[in-house]
Amino acid sequence: MNTANPQLEGLYLALAAINRLLVDKGLVSHVEIQDVLQTTERAVLADDKPLSISSSHQKAVAFPIRLLLLANEAHEQGTTFCFDDLAREIGRRT
Repeated sequence: MNTANPQLEGLYLALAAINRLLVDKGLVSHVEIQDVLQTTERAVLADDKPLSISSSHQKAVAFPIRLLLLANEAHEQGTTFCFDDLAREIGRRT
C-alpha cells in the first residue's frame, strides 16, 4: 500500500470536518459548499484544458472533490460516514 493513501484519507476527512464546522457555525451553508465543490469538479472535468490530460487523471483529481461533496451531503442528512463508505459511493456513482 502506498503510504500517501492513508495520509490523503486523513486529509480528506479533515477537510470534511472543517466543512461541517463551517456549516455548524453558520458561516456557510450546505448549498454553498455544494455549489463551490460542483463548480470545481466541473472545471477539473472540462474538456477545454490547454494541456491534454487523460480521463483517468481527471477522475483522480476529481475524487477528493466528489468525496467532499458526498461528505457534505451526508452531513446535511445527519448521516455518519467513514472514508470507505464515501469511496464506495463514489465508485457506484461514476
